[in-house]
Amino acid sequence: MPRILLIDDDEKLGELLGAYFRRFDMELIAAHHPAKGLAKLAAEKPDLVILDVMLPDQDGFQVCRDIRRESSVPIIMLTARGDVTDRVVGLELGADDYMPKPFEPRELVARVQNVLRRTGAREERGDPEHVRYKDLEINTARRTVELEDNALELTTMEYQLLVLFATHPGQTFTRDEILNELRGIDAQLFSRSVDILVSRLRQKLRDTTRQPRFIKTVWGTGYAFVGEHRSDA
Repeated sequence: MPRILLIDDDEKLGELLGAYFRRFDMELIAAHHPAKGLAKLAAEKPDLVILDVMLPDQDGFQVCRDIRRESSVPIIMLTARGDVTDRVVGLELGADDYMPKPFEPRELVARVQNVLRRTGAREERGDPEHVRYKDLEINTARRTVELEDNALELTTMEYQLLVLFATHPGQTFTRDEILNELRGIDAQLFSRSVDILVSRLRQKLRDTTRQPRFIKTVWGTGYAFVGEHRSDA
């Protein structure tokens, strides 16, 4: 039975969702404060986290950052704000999906099931433990990246994008395909966030658009990985 951690200061919502999730053979654990939520995450090891943006003492974005420093557990963010920027920020910080409030419980369950199915499929498919290109090495077991033998500090989204590119060399990905592969979201609403994400990754890879070593812009379409394989790979 999947265990879901809800971090939301609305105690009534936790009670209602707990009863509703049981109908779909899922157990909901509720925490009403960020610190308690992080403590339960460490203790309970849930399969997915539902995280509200509006929290006391610490907003959901910071909690998302804290979670991503230690865990790759799937995260669905809840937001009562109508600003699209909030949703984009959450996704760029490493959230797997978002849900605007108010919402229908059945839709939330469907999104939880979709994220669990998608992340489970990625785990079953698996990535090669080492991906090596000239000057670049990715260790997917340790989730580390080295450029010219120096460790790179990448966000969760940057890391996942790099692995997607590096494990599909030469393949052109559209912005929508990148969103679907990383987060299962197909919306032109977020296409600009893909460009920002690629730009940040390029900066860390010390890549340029004129003479790309790793990521090439395919004008009018999207992006492709053009890294040169190492001879000892």
